[in-house]
Amino acid sequence: MLRVVFPLAFTLFCGAVAASPLHGIAMYGEPALPPDYKHFSYVNPDVKKGGKITYGVVGTFDNLNPFILKSMRTTARGMWDPDYGNLVYESLLLRSRDEPFTLYGLLAETVEWDEDRTFIQFNLNPKAKWSDGQPVTADDVMFSFELLRDKGRVPFANRLSLVSKMEKVGERSVRFTFNDKADRETPMIFGLFPVLPKHAIDPETFDRTSLVPSLGSGPYKIKTVKPGESITYERDPNYWGKDIPSKVGMDNYDQITVQYFLQDTTLFEAFKKGDIDVYPDGSPGHWATAYNFPAVSSGAVIKDTFQSKLPSGMFGFVFNTRRPLFANIKVREGLSLIFDFEWANKTLYSGAYKRTQSFWQNSKLSSFGVPADARELDMLGPIKDKIDPAILDGTYKLPVTDASGRDRTVLKKAVQVLKEGGYSIQGGKMADASGKPLAFEIMTQNADQEKLAIAFQRSLQTLGIAASVRTVDDSQYQSRTNSFDYDVILKSYVSSLSPGNEQLSYWSSAARDREGSSSFAGVADPNVDTSIKHILTARSDEDFTAAVRSYDRLLLSGHYVLPLYHIDQQWVARNKRLGRPDAVPLYGYQLPAWWDQSVQ
Repeated sequence: MLRVVFPLAFTLFCGAVAASPLHGIAMYGEPALPPDYKHFSYVNPDVKKGGKITYGVVGTFDNLNPFILKSMRTTARGMWDPDYGNLVYESLLLRSRDEPFTLYGLLAETVEWDEDRTFIQFNLNPKAKWSDGQPVTADDVMFSFELLRDKGRVPFANRLSLVSKMEKVGERSVRFTFNDKADRETPMIFGLFPVLPKHAIDPETFDRTSLVPSLGSGPYKIKTVKPGESITYERDPNYWGKDIPSKVGMDNYDQITVQYFLQDTTLFEAFKKGDIDVYPDGSPGHWATAYNFPAVSSGAVIKDTFQSKLPSGMFGFVFNTRRPLFANIKVREGLSLIFDFEWANKTLYSGAYKRTQSFWQNSKLSSFGVPADARELDMLGPIKDKIDPAILDGTYKLPVTDASGRDRTVLKKAVQVLKEGGYSIQGGKMADASGKPLAFEIMTQNADQEKLAIAFQRSLQTLGIAASVRTVDDSQYQSRTNSFDYDVILKSYVSSLSPGNEQLSYWSSAARDREGSSSFAGVADPNVDTSIKHILTARSDEDFTAAVRSYDRLLLSGHYVLPLYHIDQQWVARNKRLGRPDAVPLYGYQLPAWWDQSVQ
């Protein structure tokens, strides 16, 4: 049984490791900010709070609970939100966006752990209160973990499987002792766990769809709900945490509204009219050509460009290695050579994109252009023999074509690689030794993806390869990707500066046949599993960097993804009424730190 209650004196007497309370914890090294820090570096601590903001999102919602399966496709934005902030529910700790992976006090004022991270203890802030005035307690924390284990969705439902003992320590502390399934990232993840009010939740009905406003500890309460259309939040004037260092300069509006739209084009029209206050833009073509409306000309709308220090991530065509055709690495490699990035970038995107060469490009974690050092080679051991020598020594680069769409030199190389995989051109068709044509389907989910797939299809036809393109609706796309019923799809792999457990879902052998996982390529390679373990068990920043670089090399050598492109900037258009800090943190612009300048 997980719930065991011991008095603090008894726990110490029995030999538990004594630990000093910490104001913050970092995945590697020490927190950058001292115990007496006043605020994060990327906020305006003197901002005058008030006014309002309206966000716009594409989608809908029919449920206000973000922690259950019934909310996954119908998201109530703002309740628990990485972009707008956790307006209603809060976590034990808060992540600094100016450090790779460092957490500071929020509901938990301090933290205790040992060097080996066999346990973590959260000591609650005595000021922490729910919006009804009742205190946030250790019982609330334990209740939250147990409730989400029983009724919540993944990943919340899995957390207690890593715990051998959860215990209440004194009146305001909860300690988690981990089992052998946990790793060094586990206590960090526990710090980001949401805390729910035990006195205001009926566990029997928790997993049912509900539009009843929820009780939280956060800076806002729900004011109005229009199902599927909008949610309006109003500031809680009695918010307990407004003056703690991690919250200074944040949550600056009296009212926040999130409006829902069926299409992005409709959302953008609402922004042009002034109904929406901020529009993050991820399309180079749209950013360059769509802002010739009066509000931009008059200065009522401002276009901002931000330079974050985040890795590029990986966006590309993903080969489903569960299919016999794509179990052949030479087929994957040969097909990857055929896509003419230079032609597509020039013809479709006016040269706006950069070719992606690594899962962690633009960061120190990337292997691109960096030879493996002694630390990496030692870590890899015999695995290094599975890595392309050019990737291992940092000289590998995807081919650059003449942008004609038919670069003979590159196509000749592709033919040679496909020949090594058992395919050759026979009567104008690429086929195997038995005469079976090389053919497959590219499944897409929208017009932009379809455009890219058609460009790839065009190049493939040059070598007699038959690729069909099929665009399906959202429900069919979700169903087919959940069951891995596809040949090739387009996917984005978001790469952070602190990769960890999420890599298990993307690339581990255990995830390959787990329906609904993110194992889009279906990789089942013990060498990849070992590389992920190296990341999860690294104890120093140097070992961690070496582990991610070697892992990057292994994934690139596997040719599971045909790398496409990325942009190294963030683009946001905003109503000039909105102010923002001058400082841009490691992770780029932070909407919760913006404010309404019209407030007098």
